[in-house]
Amino acid sequence: MPDIAVLAVFIPTFFFVSITPGLCMTLAMTLGMSVGVRRTLWMMLGEVLGVATVAIAAVLGVAAMMLNYPQVFAFLKWLGAFYLAYVGIKMFVAKTHIDSLKNTKIDPSNMVLISQGFITAIANPKGWAFMISLLPPFLSLDKPLTTQLAVLVGIIMCSEFICMLAYASGGKSLRLLLNKGNNLRWLNRIAGSLLIGVGVWLALG
Repeated sequence: MPDIAVLAVFIPTFFFVSITPGLCMTLAMTLGMSVGVRRTLWMMLGEVLGVATVAIAAVLGVAAMMLNYPQVFAFLKWLGAFYLAYVGIKMFVAKTHIDSLKNTKIDPSNMVLISQGFITAIANPKGWAFMISLLPPFLSLDKPLTTQLAVLVGIIMCSEFICMLAYASGGKSLRLLLNKGNNLRWLNRIAGSLLIGVGVWLALG
């Protein structure tokens, strides 16, 4: 178990990292606007699992191996980027009501949302950089690594979830504002453009 003093520094540090706009937060806001907060929870599940995987891998040294094989990153990044851009284009040209997307191909399945969040998290080089640089200094060699890692990763997952929920709720509010009268087309175009932007960001990041 990390010391209270360590946790007092660790919690606000990683909360600040999580709340900063990035790939996963932008994705949460976009999905909150397009499919609603409840459906976005599936993406959040995949994302927090992905973040946990990155954190554990960074501490155990897998990150070093990943950095020696950049084609792994490239494959995951382009795979995730391609799907995000595809969904974004479908939404951009959609003419159906946003609430009826669950009856069309625009609305992804729960497993696709989980995969989307997971791939985005593990294919984000900035996420690896943060974990490699910030997480190890909070670990003590004088205490069991497993216990420390479990506590710190749990805090990271909670921080990510809270921040994504805030972003997704903001997207839902924007959806309610735009989903009136002739604003539907703009809603679809904004959500689609954001998804395309996240895809490009992921591919080029």
